[in-house]
Amino acid sequence: MRDWGGAFAVYRGLAEVIPYSRLFNAPISEAAIVGTAVGYGMCGGRVIVELMYADFIGRAGDEIFNQLSKWQAMSAGILKMPVVLRVSIGSKYGAQHSQDWVALCAHIPGLKVVFPATPYEAKGLMTAALNGTDPVVFFESQRIYDMGEMFHEGGVPAEPYEIRMGDTNLIRTGSDITILTIGATLYRAVEAADILKEKYGLSAEIINLHSLVPLDYTKIIESVKKTGKVVLASDAVSRGSFLNDVARNISELCFDYLDAPPVVVGAQNWITPPFEFDEEFFPQASWILDAINEKILPLKGHVPTVSFTDSEQIRKAKLGV
Repeated sequence: MRDWGGAFAVYRGLAEVIPYSRLFNAPISEAAIVGTAVGYGMCGGRVIVELMYADFIGRAGDEIFNQLSKWQAMSAGILKMPVVLRVSIGSKYGAQHSQDWVALCAHIPGLKVVFPATPYEAKGLMTAALNGTDPVVFFESQRIYDMGEMFHEGGVPAEPYEIRMGDTNLIRTGSDITILTIGATLYRAVEAADILKEKYGLSAEIINLHSLVPLDYTKIIESVKKTGKVVLASDAVSRGSFLNDVARNISELCFDYLDAPPVVVGAQNWITPPFEFDEEFFPQASWILDAINEKILPLKGHVPTVSFTDSEQIRKAKLGV
């Protein structure tokens, strides 16, 4: 990791300014990596550790779910756990290296879970994580490592700043429909919003959920009250997605303001295929438009690419029948 500038070069330049005793390579042993971080935190240290792929969370399941998450509570706050666990979600690498496992960590009490999708979010959330005393699982998408800041005026400030955990990022204001995103789907949602405006005359409000646990629903509720319609999108498979929980909460909190039920758009409920089939597996801008057309608001002249209700049609389409 150190010798390459980190996996995917995310630590490039740090090797030259941080002593080896503070930035060093670990054996490829995820349980040992996280377990050592837990012990170091219990002894008063502050540490960032990394799992190269989210899929390897399974190799450190007990260390993350039962140790990292629990010791502050079990010690009545005497022990602190200032550990940041960086986890990257892959793309292009198939079944065992491209899974979005955000929902697994968000399900576990005691863990804070964040997933920045822009450089501005990444710096602000990492600063907040490092200034706190709680364990934070810090998800990142390899799909957008080369994306510059596109949404925050002035780019990423050089000076330190924090983004409050629980807050959401209003990417674009709109009046006709709310699109909530997690991770790299933010950029596909922006593409879908552009098409909605140019082709159908609809104004989409886009909110990125860069903090999942905790999550403040204030801005989400304000948006849904205004638009009456909401679609939620992420790269996680739709079955068991964290966004299903968000959609349920929106239904309860905004029931009187909704014109249609919230719709979740996620990856197919399959094993992740090879890179050649990425566009058939992960949500695309066209999928968001299809979901709006079929389940929320008919789009005049829209030609669907994916059916969200006809399972037989989906099966035949995928088999090329």
